[in-house]
Amino acid sequence: MGNTDAAYMAGVEVAHRVPVPTPRPFLDIFCSNLKETFFPDDPFRQFKQEKGGRRAIRALQYFFPIFEWAPNYTFNFFRADLVAGITIASLAIPQGISYAKLANLPPILGLYSSFVPPLVYAMMGSSKDLAVGTVAVASLLLASMLGKTVSAKEEPALYLHLAFTATFFAGVLQASLGLLRLGFIVDFLSHSTIVGFMGGAATVVCLQQLKGILGLEHFTTNTDLVSVLESVFSQVHQWRWESVVLGCGFLSFLLTTRILSKRGSLFFWLSAAAPLTSVILGSLVVYLSHAETHGVDVIGHLTKGLNPPSLTKLTLSPPHMLVALKTGMVTGIIALAEGIAVGRSFAMFKNYHIDGNKEMIAFGAMNVAGSLTSCYLTTGPFSRSAVNYNAGCKTAVSNVVMALAVMITLLFLTPLFHYTPLVVLSSIIISAMLGLIDYEAAFHLWKVDKIDFCVCIGAYLGVVFGSVEIGLVTAVMVSILRVLLFIARPRMTMLGNIPNSMAYRRMDQYPGAQSIPGVLVLGIDAPIYFANANYLRERISRWINEEEDRLRVNGKTSLHYVILDMGAVSSIDTSGISMMKETKKALERRELQLVLANPGSEVMKKLDSSKVLETIGHDWIFLTVGEAVGACKFILHTVKTSGNLMENGGVMGLDSHV
Repeated sequence: MGNTDAAYMAGVEVAHRVPVPTPRPFLDIFCSNLKETFFPDDPFRQFKQEKGGRRAIRALQYFFPIFEWAPNYTFNFFRADLVAGITIASLAIPQGISYAKLANLPPILGLYSSFVPPLVYAMMGSSKDLAVGTVAVASLLLASMLGKTVSAKEEPALYLHLAFTATFFAGVLQASLGLLRLGFIVDFLSHSTIVGFMGGAATVVCLQQLKGILGLEHFTTNTDLVSVLESVFSQVHQWRWESVVLGCGFLSFLLTTRILSKRGSLFFWLSAAAPLTSVILGSLVVYLSHAETHGVDVIGHLTKGLNPPSLTKLTLSPPHMLVALKTGMVTGIIALAEGIAVGRSFAMFKNYHIDGNKEMIAFGAMNVAGSLTSCYLTTGPFSRSAVNYNAGCKTAVSNVVMALAVMITLLFLTPLFHYTPLVVLSSIIISAMLGLIDYEAAFHLWKVDKIDFCVCIGAYLGVVFGSVEIGLVTAVMVSILRVLLFIARPRMTMLGNIPNSMAYRRMDQYPGAQSIPGVLVLGIDAPIYFANANYLRERISRWINEEEDRLRVNGKTSLHYVILDMGAVSSIDTSGISMMKETKKALERRELQLVLANPGSEVMKKLDSSKVLETIGHDWIFLTVGEAVGACKFILHTVKTSGNLMENGGVMGLDSHV
């Protein structure tokens, strides 16, 4: 059949031909692909028109954005940032103390971590709204991962040193990802993964706070739901009603203010000040009633003064260094994903752009600096950033104001927290964590994409019934498995013609699309790689079998052409090329012609260099599916007409002879 078709192709007028791109040097292609991988935002564009000193200034502004916006800073901006900074300080102080306790660290570290890192971020960060500080999820991860090797109660000094070391490694990792332009690694934590993981971690954190709410002295070190509930209900006789009353009372107050904050700006300020108000009221209640003598645990003594240096406390030798390294890498990635996601969300609200790689460098720098000044891991928590945004911040100066407020607290006000009950800190943590359980996002995932919902639920259940690490690994593995399935089993669909047009679309999506007699049009919706080449070859064969069976049952014209729409095939490797060769040979054995439509430049180059283009034939490569179908229909019509003429001519000749 191929020779007959080739003879008729000379008479077919094709509107366009698909050229083979001009060859380019390998080094040019490699450099171009490298640039697209690591520099898609073209960070060097701003330096192209600058020379000498101006280029150095631009470089300084790139790494320290404060030098870019500071010259245009106004008093009105400062007034707004001052109000926002004081507001988030009222939240940062009680939250910092609470999250330090969650990480099994001295409470004062929560204040240290709200002083130095925000100052570093104010100079290097590109977000106007991000409020830097400690977060519950990272604190829980730190306690969970370090606690498996070192007990915070039995070896407090070693545990503290490992926390600083883990923070140091987290900062180095974050800064390295930014400098090496490897920010796309964070993208493997999909939205559904983060929703499920954060929800699970928030649930676990809330469960852990039952120790403080119930006033229990002994509590399980495991974080899974079963262990926590077993620990709670096996000690019912040790529950302290004083702690339960205080905890439930302050939790109700915090949740009420959170609900009211959604009804107007006036109530927003009440909600923002509620944690600090709870700390003050709780301290007064304990001081006046001497509740600490009746089993209500309090913070106790907090050391006055600013952050002491901690360089000599880093543990950089085996065997404990490996534990700190692992903890730093996991917590660093999680903190990075949360901080960048929060920063981008608020940047979208105010219609400005933040550079993900620059944010990684800023996070890394502030955590390295923090690890050397008695701080543990910090990032941009959502709750604090939301308060900063709603308070009307204009620039990162709000972080500076917050840091100065914390500095004043460290220098003069730490004795005031002596009588703060731990149950109030537990209430503050629970109220903050409930906002991270985004059930609305989970319902949305269920409606839109069931697989994403499964990823989300997998992460949630892994954290709640296993551990934080198990939940994270489960979610990432399911996400990667989904990507691999999309690559290994790409979509291939049958295309039909939309009546009265030259458009060809999926027949399962467009019921009115019509198939072409004698022609099977298939669309491949993915690059052709070693992972899917065999599947595509078998799937093409199955499509042909199904189409021939359908034509045979309906008594219609037999199949002659198979057109592959290559518009979505962005690239092809050697396994894909072998698949094309084998498919061509298989179709020839079945007396079918392979036709390609709309192949991209990368595909054309590979087909040409491998000589597959000659095997298929340049005449069977078309710019569009419409042109390919038109050529095939023309040949079929011509062959049919010629066959009819030959048949009629043969009869007339026979009659004449007779």
